[in-house]
Amino acid sequence: MQSGRRLAPAKINLTLEVLTKRLDGFHTLRSVVVPLAFADELSWEASPRFRFACSEPSLEYDDNLVLRAARALGLDQLPLKLTLKKEIPTGSGLGGGSSDAAALLLAAMEGAFGPQPERDWLALARELGSDVPLFLLEAPALIEATGERVTALGANPPWWVVLVCPTLPSPTEHAYRQLDALPPRPSAPSRQASPSLALIEALQGHDFATLNELLSNDFERVFFPQPQMAPLLAAYARAGQRPHLSGSGSGLFTLHENESQAQAFATALTADPAVRANAQTPRCVPFLPSTRWHTVPQARQAVQR
Repeated sequence: MQSGRRLAPAKINLTLEVLTKRLDGFHTLRSVVVPLAFADELSWEASPRFRFACSEPSLEYDDNLVLRAARALGLDQLPLKLTLKKEIPTGSGLGGGSSDAAALLLAAMEGAFGPQPERDWLALARELGSDVPLFLLEAPALIEATGERVTALGANPPWWVVLVCPTLPSPTEHAYRQLDALPPRPSAPSRQASPSLALIEALQGHDFATLNELLSNDFERVFFPQPQMAPLLAAYARAGQRPHLSGSGSGLFTLHENESQAQAFATALTADPAVRANAQTPRCVPFLPSTRWHTVPQARQAVQR
């Protein structure tokens, strides 16, 4: 078996509408998601027996999504070592775990572990987790239903984000419980009134100003009012921008048209004592380019720039 590696990109939710709660406990969603050139790295090599290692040993638990994907593919029966190098903070709403699993599926689809039997790859991704299917695209997407309905939206614009990951955790199940406890809205937004569907035209037309006005996330209703968030929100106000939440939290982002604007804003945030005390160092990250970035040497430079 030849060794290899694949990058597993992070994502942000430009919109996230939580529409209804189903009888099985799952929620129907509508969300526009874009991948970022900021990634974990999954590598593989021959080994006397199957092994999984992670740069964060606390993630080497039995239910890790990479391990679950490996078992689903039968890779746990091969003389193989999988190594996961984490860069995407866990619990940040940036999709790291789901992207890691998708990276393994994509590597298998491309023949990294030998011929594969006929599979329904999308169904397999959905069984692993609701966010896994979207990472099979590595492109902007509209996500609907409980995550299994994924519509590609074309290439990313050449924009940048400033990411800030607060030290305040936001476990997904807890976030949904908090959202369910809020007074219900009169009705779920119709497709005609959907901010997600309105935002698609701006994304595809690279209309930065319009898109920035349409950014929304229903989980901000439960995450932003928490007292621990007050210092960070005040820091953003001093820097002149409002943050947006990715996923169910806790990662925050602002959009910028180019790298220089992103760097200037990140510098302003980094200098604020409230940010230094309550979050990881702000990070400037470009949208994922449309090239096959994960398989070329320049990809590492894009991730580490």
